[in-house]
Amino acid sequence: MATLSSTHILPLSPISTPRKPISSRFLFRSQNPKTLSTSVTFTNSKPNASSSSSSSVSSELNASTLREICQAHVPEHVLRRVEEVGYVRPTDVQKQALPLLFSGRDCILHAQTGSGKTLAYLLLIFSVINTQRSTVQAVIVVPTRELGMQVTRVARMLAARPMELELEQKSCTVMALLDGGMLKRHKSWLKAEPPTIVVATIKSLCQMLEKKILKLESMKVLIVDEVDFMFNSSKEVSSLRKILTSYSSLHNRQTIFASASIPQHNRFVHDCIQQKWTKSDVVHVHVNPIQPMPSCLHHRFVICGKNKRHQTLLSLLQSDAPESGIIFVGEQSEKSKKAGNAPPTTSLVDFLRTSYVGCLDIHLLEEDMNFNSRAASLSEVRQGGSYLLVATDIAARGVDLPETTHIYNFDLPRTAVDYLHRAGRTGRKPFSDNKCTVTNILMSEERFVLQRYENELLFNCEELIL
Repeated sequence: MATLSSTHILPLSPISTPRKPISSRFLFRSQNPKTLSTSVTFTNSKPNASSSSSSSVSSELNASTLREICQAHVPEHVLRRVEEVGYVRPTDVQKQALPLLFSGRDCILHAQTGSGKTLAYLLLIFSVINTQRSTVQAVIVVPTRELGMQVTRVARMLAARPMELELEQKSCTVMALLDGGMLKRHKSWLKAEPPTIVVATIKSLCQMLEKKILKLESMKVLIVDEVDFMFNSSKEVSSLRKILTSYSSLHNRQTIFASASIPQHNRFVHDCIQQKWTKSDVVHVHVNPIQPMPSCLHHRFVICGKNKRHQTLLSLLQSDAPESGIIFVGEQSEKSKKAGNAPPTTSLVDFLRTSYVGCLDIHLLEEDMNFNSRAASLSEVRQGGSYLLVATDIAARGVDLPETTHIYNFDLPRTAVDYLHRAGRTGRKPFSDNKCTVTNILMSEERFVLQRYENELLFNCEELIL
């Protein structure tokens, strides 16, 4: 295992003084005393010398464009598509991870939201697949249908070939095997001519694997996106372990885990090796651990009285006049459900539609909506101009709405990690200098909770007096 960091290696926990930079020839001792591996540290994106480095990896790390990093590995038509949509300069995580990914190493991509992890692992996939083979060669496991549709859209955009190449050779096909999809149609597709890439939620993927309709013996790359969420979900963790250990062999595949937050990451790396989810030389690429969130975010809070949250939010919206924003609401309690009360999200949407005179379209996204309704809400948000999206935490995991300028926490998130993912829905344009705002509405007795998040995530929150 090697750990790569653009700064120091720090856990998501309160700290008093920063740690000293770690030597590039530091020996990491796992809980197994027989296991020793080299740890490599990046400082200001420049790697220290290491016995495991190669000249080609070093030159790619010093490259200034994605083309320079990828041209020896990724097909030309994919690179052109990448440039056409505006991805020219690599982000920090792409600059550090891509040379290692192209060298065949298993990796844990640990970088803030909107940092370019998805494009990094998709470029790896396009570097190893052979479109002339009618087999599933890459699987991307995602926690939600919304994130799956987003990843599928980017993968299909990159896979699109110019007409002249279509006539010469087969195209790469991408299947979205997601909860709420048409599994009967997917079964026919898998039997007739398997896709090259499958983007799947755990439940749907396991259904196909258990029925032996989908086989992974030719899989070259396995990606698990939002890996911390997946392992923390009691519904999905056993199925995920099966995919990692029973349905495929770590020796026949390259395994990539990705997330903005991996609490106790040293322990997680140890578990990856011990449980045989990854090879023993897995690389932990940890970018900007000192600053978990984008620097373009302005954090603030408003103290409100009991039963005054709706009016406080309305005052904020009238004052800010956001072009686009997401309002995060806590999940409805079981007690409230049993009492027959309307979900807090529904109540808030009704309130805003009757009270807020802004020209924004107001949409809803929550777990209890059926898949078609959730897809319709996101589609309308993406097609329209200005919007307000009232959402539960389902929208905080991976959903990419880069035009979002304002986040409002109508209820405080339950953990610092949840705060990180909510805040990460804005400030998602890597090279933009525009400031985005995260606003927390809380009662005075909740202030200590927000202060704890500030300590853990190393940001400052300014009080706003209305």
